[in-house]
Amino acid sequence: MFPGQGSQAVGMGKALADAFQVVRDTMAEADEALGESLSGLCFEGPAERLLLTENTQPAILAVSVASFRLLASQGLRPAFVAGHSLGEYSAHVAAGTIAFADALRTVRRRGRYMQEAVPVGEGAMAAILGLDAETVAQACAEAAQGDVVSPANMNAPGQVVIAGSKDAVARASARAKELGAKRAIPLPVSAPFHCALMRPAEARLAPELRALAVADPLVPVVANVDAEVKRTASESIEALVKQVSAPVRWEAVMRRLASEGVHKYVEVGPGTVLTGLGRKILKDAAFANIEDPSGVLAVAALVG
Repeated sequence: MFPGQGSQAVGMGKALADAFQVVRDTMAEADEALGESLSGLCFEGPAERLLLTENTQPAILAVSVASFRLLASQGLRPAFVAGHSLGEYSAHVAAGTIAFADALRTVRRRGRYMQEAVPVGEGAMAAILGLDAETVAQACAEAAQGDVVSPANMNAPGQVVIAGSKDAVARASARAKELGAKRAIPLPVSAPFHCALMRPAEARLAPELRALAVADPLVPVVANVDAEVKRTASESIEALVKQVSAPVRWEAVMRRLASEGVHKYVEVGPGTVLTGLGRKILKDAAFANIEDPSGVLAVAALVG
């Protein structure tokens, strides 16, 4: 499982890079692909630059791929891969669908296009806690008043993120509370991801994605848009195109993986967001994450 935006932190990947050559080499490869020191931004910041969407996306991808290559160098191979939003690109690099350098450059532009689709301050996102996805969708529909607001991330039972225009998100948050939500938490994001306001970004990114040199994934990838298993290059790319403005169906992704017989999950990249969500969705599954050298041992113990 590869994390998405929100998992970034200054210092991410540094402990692994200090300990393992394959991580240092991968981060150096990322620096070369982008023509700048992405590794320096990951390891040392500053935080305000790392938080810019067009920097955050390649930074998380680079640390995630470096961590995956470290596990691969230890002989660990996944049966399936999946990623949350941006993390789906990391998953496709791991699966061999997209070359690492191409993915880095693509997600940099993806971040830029998403940011430019909606002027800063006009869009918003909020996490609605303690309400099912159907009722959250109802709250959005009743609060829209001609504006855009809709479920953007169906993350786990009782955790749905909504996105749209700033005022509509505020109205939908208030309506969700009236319908029984425990909390509605505004998220510190720079754009309203995974909603109809992202269609201009999707239109800009689509021809670039379709022009990439790609291969059929060597490992099946479960996609965000429909929680279906992608086994060909063309269906993988189309899922990434639609993903820009479509909701991330993460709970459905995890349940699909479980239905395929997966019961051990490794979060590969910075943070532990997906591990936390996974434990809420699949009570009987086992989880480990790798973001520092101790994580390598935890993963090895998990897969046994």
